[in-house]
Amino acid sequence: MEALLASTFTVAIAEIGDKTQLLALILAARFKNKTAIVLGILLSTLVNHFAAAWLGQWAISWISPDVGRYLVAASFFAIALWVLIPDKVDAEESRFYALGPFLATFILFFIAEMGDKTQIATMVLSAKYDALAMVVLGTTLGMLVANVPVVIAGHFSAEKLPLEWIHRGCAVLFALLGVATLVF
Repeated sequence: MEALLASTFTVAIAEIGDKTQLLALILAARFKNKTAIVLGILLSTLVNHFAAAWLGQWAISWISPDVGRYLVAASFFAIALWVLIPDKVDAEESRFYALGPFLATFILFFIAEMGDKTQIATMVLSAKYDALAMVVLGTTLGMLVANVPVVIAGHFSAEKLPLEWIHRGCAVLFALLGVATLVF
């Protein structure tokens, strides 16, 4: 249960102001079918985060537990710094829009998530908790918690939120996860 809750909370906070949240806003403004957008986000995140979580568990299995603990902690500290750098997404036309709201969302979210903070966080959380299903479920729920309200209220602007403070809080959260990994 700890893996599920930590993954959900961590990714939901990290996703605020992230490029995929901005992409959700663009897609919501572009397409009227909000259900198709939400389903595209859900399935894209499940596939992407499953691969990331599996890779995290596979990678951690090749090293000793002590080295793994230090690598996971260092990864949390690195993400804490990374999250302080705001993301941007291009709002230009995409050839994927012609595929409709579901496929466009699925493809664009999958691509945007590659190497993204939340994908890396999923990999690190999976290595830390060794609970693939709970981490994938948690990170997917976190993505939905952050993105579904943006999709539903398509006129909502992420820029209206105090993103600088949110990013700082998220950085503190990842740093605390790093410290907790070292201490516990």
